[in-house]
Amino acid sequence: MNTKLTLTIEQEIIKKAKEYAKDKNRSLSDIVENYLKILTGAEQKEKTKKLQPMVKSLKGSFKIPTPDMDYKKELKNRLEEKYS
Repeated sequence: MNTKLTLTIEQEIIKKAKEYAKDKNRSLSDIVENYLKILTGAEQKEKTKKLQPMVKSLKGSFKIPTPDMDYKKELKNRLEEKYS
């Protein structure tokens, strides 16, 4: 069932959105509806994703040394140390 929705959006944004919709051969309503489906679907996935108790207890217990850490290289080095 479709229901009418009134939104307040800047005029320039509406103009660009309509041009985008026209270029894609879609209606602006269709684009907005699909975007909202994606948003609400993502929320539902987050809600259904539950951590096991053991994993939950470990969450936040350690920090990655650097953002560009090479996990494979680090694992290889640790295993070489352990088994050499």
